[in-house]
Amino acid sequence: MGNIYLGRVVRVLPGMQAAFVDIGLERTGFLYVDDIYVPASQRRQLAAGLNGYGRDTSAITAEQVDKPSAHGLKIEDLISEGQEVMTQISKDPIGTKGARLTCQITLPGRNLVFIPQTDHIGISRKIEDEDTRSSLRTMIEELRPEEVGFIVRTVAERAPKDDIQADMEFLMLLWDEIRGRASSARIPSLIYEDLDITLRSVRDLFTSDVDYLIIDDEKSYDSLMNFVNTFTPKLKNKISLYRGELPLFEAYGIDVEISKALEKKVWLRSGGYIIIENTEALTVIDVNTGRFVGKNDLNETIFKTNMEAAKEIAYQLRLRDIGGIIIIDFIDMDDELHRDELFTTFKEAVKKDKSRVNILKLSEFGLVQMTRKRHSENLNQMMCEPCYYCAGEGVLKSRRTICYEIFRKISRNSDRADGSAVTVRVNPRIADMLLKEEELTVNQLERDIRKRLIIAPAKDLHIEKYEIIWQS
Repeated sequence: MGNIYLGRVVRVLPGMQAAFVDIGLERTGFLYVDDIYVPASQRRQLAAGLNGYGRDTSAITAEQVDKPSAHGLKIEDLISEGQEVMTQISKDPIGTKGARLTCQITLPGRNLVFIPQTDHIGISRKIEDEDTRSSLRTMIEELRPEEVGFIVRTVAERAPKDDIQADMEFLMLLWDEIRGRASSARIPSLIYEDLDITLRSVRDLFTSDVDYLIIDDEKSYDSLMNFVNTFTPKLKNKISLYRGELPLFEAYGIDVEISKALEKKVWLRSGGYIIIENTEALTVIDVNTGRFVGKNDLNETIFKTNMEAAKEIAYQLRLRDIGGIIIIDFIDMDDELHRDELFTTFKEAVKKDKSRVNILKLSEFGLVQMTRKRHSENLNQMMCEPCYYCAGEGVLKSRRTICYEIFRKISRNSDRADGSAVTVRVNPRIADMLLKEEELTVNQLERDIRKRLIIAPAKDLHIEKYEIIWQS
């Protein structure tokens, strides 16, 4: 995410108002109409009633072509198959889906995000003081050139003017360099690669409220110190090189925390727990009292469990980077004041989240419906793969179900088969049940079909697979 490519449009889909773009990756990227940048020359052409591809655009209003975004326009009026486009990955490939692309380029720096194609100044929503927002807006207005835009990041709230100006100049020089590369690059190709994960983490996460940063690779440490000396020299004293004998993740318990973050069940300190179930469409989180029995009052026990769960769920959403639609099933509470307090606590807990979050009010059933902006694969998708045995289903048919499936198939086909015996090749666990717990049923089936059943265990067979061999 954040890389910029020079790509080629391979297919335009008017029915979806989107296009597929070859950017040189395994799968083509997906470009939606609202993410297309419309330069001034093309806007003038559209306003004149032509789109360059033989279509009449005289019905398009002046308001629709007034802005550089393509909102309200049709994709077939803006791009065509075979066209070259500069695009940026706005969302990493997830599952079978290719990367989400945008032509509206953004270049993040330490204090600012540069939006070279838009005449706009934005201030981070997390900077809440109105005087601060106003002074930052005035400062950016004074420093920036005309017809380019900037978003002020949260970390810039207390940054000196010199730092913000240096950030601005660096980003504009970077944009000039990117455009220079694009003018001579082959198609498709990568023309700008975002910082590596170490430097990107420092740029986006290493703020003054972080106590310390520990790194165990000397080469990366030197690169990191050079980066910090250039952009945030005040923070360099918080960085240390780890030289311990134990691996860094083991020494600080990170491995244990990662393992916990991949489990469905998360225990709360009180003894309650939450269950996190991921599906392709949404994530469901269920709250349970578990071992927590409280003292005297059932309502108070439920309320305390829900309050503890609210904070833990907000943390788990960030830790696991869960995105999309999320349904939270808190334990049902009769007291309306308790429900209001729970909802307020949960909203406060998610304020720490850097991803955009929308939450609907707690329903009478104790359900919270919310969305969290999905930028990339979540922790589970990133670190796990579907079980080779159950193919990601999470469940298998029971042994008894498989046994009776075999019985029905044999009974149904016995009249059409000659011979005096039938061999059934099955997984050893199924064979064990057929020979022991289902022995009486096997004997009855042999009498019904007047054939002998030979149970043959086969280690190479999946537990749900079997072979029925009719012997002549």
